[in-house]
Amino acid sequence: MEKLQAKAVEQITEIVHRYKDEETPLMMILEAIQSEYGYIPLEVQELVSSLTGVPVAEIYGVVTFYSFFSLTPKGKYVIGVCLGTACYVKGSQQVMDKFEELLGIKPGETSADGLFTLDALRCIGACGIAPALSINGKVYPKVQVSQVKDIINEYRAKEGAN
Repeated sequence: MEKLQAKAVEQITEIVHRYKDEETPLMMILEAIQSEYGYIPLEVQELVSSLTGVPVAEIYGVVTFYSFFSLTPKGKYVIGVCLGTACYVKGSQQVMDKFEELLGIKPGETSADGLFTLDALRCIGACGIAPALSINGKVYPKVQVSQVKDIINEYRAKEGAN
């Protein structure tokens, strides 16, 4: 906990107190922390444990079980490649492989520049437009391997404009 800045400890304590009267507050606490900071590292889990009395092992179990929680910071742009059956059959693994090659990362990792996180998703409910991927909620339909470089460059160009 000594790694956490005082302001972070104060904010996390406020989040915990906000949900203290709920019957099962842990998920709400963790969702609020994830929303605020983008991830839930071990130091934060230890603080939540000390404030709630919930064992760190239980908190860690929840954080690692649910895919929307993260133990590490995410990139500015989270690329979720659907590997569900319909997308997979139509070539989404090759699309994933191209993202890995061009970004130099594997699923679950973030690029060195902090811009991109690559995630393998099981289904995004876009089977009719397979293979599909999403970037920060924007869905790309019928993605071909040949489009991957342009998609990456689209987001890199946004950074150049900022």
